[in-house]
Amino acid sequence: MIDYKLLEALATVIESGGFERAGLALGLSQSAVSQRIRTLEIRLGQPVLVRSPVLKATPAGQRLLNHVQQVQLLERDLAKSIPALSEPAARLRIALNADSLATWWAAAVGSFCADEALLLDLVVEDQDIGLRRMREGDVAACLCSSPQPVAGARCVSIGTMTYLPLATPDYVQRFFGEGLTENSLQCAPAIVFGPNDQLQHRFLAQCGYHGTFPYHLCPSSEGFVKLASAGMGYGMIPAMQARPEIDAGRLVSIAPEQTLEVQLYWHFWRHSGGVMDRLTRALQLAETFDSC
Repeated sequence: MIDYKLLEALATVIESGGFERAGLALGLSQSAVSQRIRTLEIRLGQPVLVRSPVLKATPAGQRLLNHVQQVQLLERDLAKSIPALSEPAARLRIALNADSLATWWAAAVGSFCADEALLLDLVVEDQDIGLRRMREGDVAACLCSSPQPVAGARCVSIGTMTYLPLATPDYVQRFFGEGLTENSLQCAPAIVFGPNDQLQHRFLAQCGYHGTFPYHLCPSSEGFVKLASAGMGYGMIPAMQARPEIDAGRLVSIAPEQTLEVQLYWHFWRHSGGVMDRLTRALQLAETFDSC
């Protein structure tokens, strides 16, 4: 039988990013948390954590993390059906892209979380790599652009986000006065969310350009728009997020006929209980996303 206190210690160490913070969250000393991890590793006969250079779960630890997250959701469903059981507020750890968080996500899940007394622990990842968090057992669900589910998980389509290549009118006149030429695309500074962000590359490939280009790195959706509005570069911005700037004439498209459509998929473990099924339905019915 699995000792769930040991699994709880493992999950908390990973979520907290260290033994000391995990101890504070569990009301235990750091040494007590370490002892629980050692006990778990002795029972398994293999390590569950890699402690350096970066603290992370081993493949065995990842499988245990996947299991404990599903059990926590199932226990919450059981508490709802048996009122005599205590029902602390559930916490659900989800990976999602920053653009969704900055636009439609809150409106889609706000009422649901209030009705379900559900607490969210949101991990911001680029939509192209968020699924890695599920494979590593770090999250119970993720929103990303990959339609391929991991083993033991389900995948449903949520909707499409439309991105536009936007910059200030002065910037467009300065760098693209003669259109999107190979030379202009090679010289014009772009804005990229992070090293794993491929939206810019996909847009340029649509334009037939596959070369290098200068760029700013800005890991913030709100900061992304501010940099573009300051004339520092052009970037791929969600249409719904940029609408006020476009309507006011502060941002314009460098290629009015070009858009980039990104399909988003919701991934979650198959046996995560009713709360996950209800959250999935809420996301599928979210009218705010349709306006992207």
